Amino acid sequence: MRTEEAAGPQLEPGDFVQLPVPIIQQLYHWDCGLACSKMVLRYLGPLDDGEFESALRELRLTRSIWTIDLAYLMRHFGVRHRFCTQTLGVDKGYKNQSFYRKHFDSEETRVNQLFAQAKACKVLVEKCTVSVQDIQEHLAQGHVAIVLVNSGVLHCDLCSSPVKYCCFAPSGHRCCCRSPDYQGHFIVLRGYNRATGCIFYNNPAYADRECWQECAAPASVTSRKPEPVMAQMRISSLSTWTADSRRLV
Repeated sequence: MRTEEAAGPQLEPGDFVQLPVPIIQQLYHWDCGLACSKMVLRYLGPLDDGEFESALRELRLTRSIWTIDLAYLMRHFGVRHRFCTQTLGVDKGYKNQSFYRKHFDSEETRVNQLFAQAKACKVLVEKCTVSVQDIQEHLAQGHVAIVLVNSGVLHCDLCSSPVKYCCFAPSGHRCCCRSPDYQGHFIVLRGYNRATGCIFYNNPAYADRECWQECAAPASVTSRKPEPVMAQMRISSLSTWTADSRRLV
């Protein structure tokens, strides 16, 4: 029997992408976005931990990390990027969501100011929708993407059943996946298999595995809320599309 026949049809170039993005685990329940940023920066080149901590202090990033904060962080490190969203600024309609309620009032002015200053600060923000095909084309060029998802509906097709719906809080922290309300969580998209319709991603809740989820249907990317996107994954915001080169300032 020929090996080619046993293995099935060969994939065409661009049908399978798996980028070597390092896996970095988040330390707390609130720093998944920062862990994802570290993954991206180390994928692009060497990253000094002291330099990263200095950047957080300079940008005054605290425990309340919004998508726009990650865009400014990428800009700080000279990473060419795009922040895709359907809401420019804070949507007051989300004020009563438990995920936002605690910090909403204090953060609203700060976040809206970051949006207002984005162009002057050379932070590229686009009000737009993004399809699965757009994401695949982006990944095929060697670029990665940080995305904000609703962890309540995110799952991994590789993880065993007892843990596949509890991938969102590191050991020692409360699992948020049982909540019926919105629970934001950042992940890094690193590849896809067009034949199976799956997307490969790094979940900062884990330190030892790459996850993947079937995402067959193209759909819109929405800002900050769990509208149906990419089948079950439900992307809330395509936070930062990063290019493959540092220091493009």
